Amino acid sequence: MRSTALKQFQRLEAAGSWRPAPGEQLREVIVSIGEATLVLSDPKSEAPLTHWSLPALERLNPAQVPAIYTPAATDNERMETLEIDDPLMIEAIDRVQSAIAARRPHPGRLRNRLTLLALLVMVLGAIVWMPPALRAHAVRITPQAERARIGDAILADMIRATGQPCRDPAAEQVLGALSARIPLPPKSRIVVLPEGVGGAIMLPGNLMVVDNALIGGKDGPEALAGHLLAADVAARQTDPLSLTLQRATFLDVLSLLTRGALSADSLHGFGEDLLALPPLPPDDRSLLARFATARIPSSPYAETRGTSGTTSLPLTEADPFRTEPYPAILSERDWVTLQQICIARG
Repeated sequence: MRSTALKQFQRLEAAGSWRPAPGEQLREVIVSIGEATLVLSDPKSEAPLTHWSLPALERLNPAQVPAIYTPAATDNERMETLEIDDPLMIEAIDRVQSAIAARRPHPGRLRNRLTLLALLVMVLGAIVWMPPALRAHAVRITPQAERARIGDAILADMIRATGQPCRDPAAEQVLGALSARIPLPPKSRIVVLPEGVGGAIMLPGNLMVVDNALIGGKDGPEALAGHLLAADVAARQTDPLSLTLQRATFLDVLSLLTRGALSADSLHGFGEDLLALPPLPPDDRSLLARFATARIPSSPYAETRGTSGTTSLPLTEADPFRTEPYPAILSERDWVTLQQICIARG
């Protein structure tokens, strides 16, 4: 039994009229369909006259009967034609050609699938990579004015838990002198909160918040200066704006990049979170180097750093001014003035 591309058309034969070349007489033939060929045979001797490739077969008059076919690759001057009016044979040729086309490779389809896969990979990469990259870019380009606004917004959030900052003009002048003595970055602002900070934290915009517990009842400014110095070292290692944007959504960061402002809603609760879980202090080696450069003893800072949960022993034993003298951090008069900052509050 002869095999065909479609089992229901095995041994299918029909009469047809074959013109070997233009101008020649039509010749009656028997048309039989093979697996990938159309065989034209002599009806008397059954000898094959020619074989046509089904994939290359073209129909010259779609939807008309008799159907006229020609091999697509034949030279136009010697174009062969075949006329068939048997509906079953016409249907068989169409269906076999469709089956062959379906099995044929589709490079364009594969290329489209690979392109789609590449796009999906790019989108996935963007989801994973873009938010950190956008945050890093936002940190680099955010101007100082917007940083200061963000710092003020975080401070306002902190105040809900700590109470209003302590204000006193004379004491604030002393804080300016202390900032220059450490030194903190130019135009840094130091705000004293009555409670809840547990040390000092640098906010975006060079806004330093510090706990009054480091001022009231202390014998000198060494511990206060040490906490301010440590917070500055931490901020130089990890930009406070970077920490802020880690909790911001993708849309918040996009707004900062496009509109130049971070929404107030994105900062809600961040100040209180910082009070509950302040940034980790820098490593002892970095701190000791900075203490030595600033000529400030590290022991008073280490002795009041208990809330961080880290050991203070290395900072005490390696204190560069444990036995050596160091320049005064504040005059006695200035220190007494600073200690009044929260007493005069209100």
